Amino acid sequence: TNADYVRERYPVLLDLTPRTPQQFTLNFLPGSSTLTPESLSALSAILEAASARSGGEIVVIGHTDRQGAADANDALSLQRANSIRDLLVQRGFRPELIQPVGRGEREPLVPTDDDVPEPRNRRADVIVR
Repeated sequence: TNADYVRERYPVLLDLTPRTPQQFTLNFLPGSSTLTPESLSALSAILEAASARSGGEIVVIGHTDRQGAADANDALSLQRANSIRDLLVQRGFRPELIQPVGRGEREPLVPTDDDVPEPRNRRADVIVR
């Protein structure tokens, strides 16, 4: 097949193909940038995944549920992303390889009405690429 031909003919080029990014989801306690105990324990897996890659860049995207004002949620989501960044840096990861971003309540994992608490939306998506 064509795929077999390409693998045989260009193995070096195929080895240069970037690996698919890995994604982790971490959750927070209500109204704070404090990770749940389960999410705190996942930090080592994130560091391991990033260290195993040649680039090892990490993007942290903070989110909130729809409780509270939208502008406060924007600030909280960025605070959450920065708190994960700080935890990773404390564990020895290079700060210049981490990009924190806040999305507020704009991209809920579970759509809800306004002012509805939803623990699954109090999260950060951590992408290791």
